[in-house]
Amino acid sequence: MTLKEFYEQIDSDYKDVIKRLCDEDMIKKFVFKFPEDPSFNDLKDGLKKNDAEKAFCAIHTLKGVCSNLGFERLYEASYKLTEKLRSRVIDNCDELYNAVERLYTDLIAKIKEID
Repeated sequence: MTLKEFYEQIDSDYKDVIKRLCDEDMIKKFVFKFPEDPSFNDLKDGLKKNDAEKAFCAIHTLKGVCSNLGFERLYEASYKLTEKLRSRVIDNCDELYNAVERLYTDLIAKIKEID
């Protein structure tokens, strides 16, 4: 699938991303690097270890990366979890985390389909 088709499939605005990052090769470079970003695994680890600071920093970083790359659905879910963890309290985060995890997993699968 093309990069433009990828953005269509994930319900994101390719034109907006191209305006921000200027070049399709640049976008591809960062999209392909996204699975290597440690933020999601740091989030998972922080929640597992009840380390609210680590979880907050990780989800805040993930939210920013998603914003820059135009991953709108994952950005929105990350935003909600970021706001929940802003107080550094992990209680009752399961539903928000599960939404992030599902969208993240789906996004990684779609990235693997890009030509």
